[in-house]
Amino acid sequence: MMDADGDAQDGTLAETRRRRPATVEEAKALAHPLRLRILRLCAEQELTNKQLADRLDRDPATVYYHVRRLAEVGFLGAGTVRSGPSGALEKPYRATQNTWWLDDPLAQVGSDTAGLLFEAFQEELRAAGPAAVQWADRFMLHLSADDVAELERRILAILDEYVETDHERRDQPAYGGLVALHRLVDTSRPESARD
Repeated sequence: MMDADGDAQDGTLAETRRRRPATVEEAKALAHPLRLRILRLCAEQELTNKQLADRLDRDPATVYYHVRRLAEVGFLGAGTVRSGPSGALEKPYRATQNTWWLDDPLAQVGSDTAGLLFEAFQEELRAAGPAAVQWADRFMLHLSADDVAELERRILAILDEYVETDHERRDQPAYGGLVALHRLVDTSRPESARD
């Protein structure tokens, strides 16, 4: 039997998970940078709507709208209701980690996928501060379409291994990252002739 994160409940790693296409509703739920940030924050610990609003410096009603959208498609799960500092009951949420196993979920909603990802990533970097960056590399490669597909496959295979066993390292610091490959401008052609 598996829990909401896809891990075997007896503590052993479940059968290797495979990527799948996102449903339209899942894709729509991910098509907002604030939702991506909510998922990242709730991946680390259970957080209430008020805690999320405070950390994201947003209005609680706005955050609740986005939390509901993520919960409706199973990307956030409700934690155990608890008493808050004032004694009022609080309902925390935790990310289910199910988004990792979706194959390019934003492509089907026509969103600027890179724009959403970069916006969420930039906000996370700003919140963490410049000293938070552990490493960064820039590179240039000449690749065919097949080379690009193979590079993506290999990078995702490595990341999948770490994601599948992340529950074993919960006592270690959390790191976020973004891998992007983009086409460089062809400077040999006049600007008016570029795509």
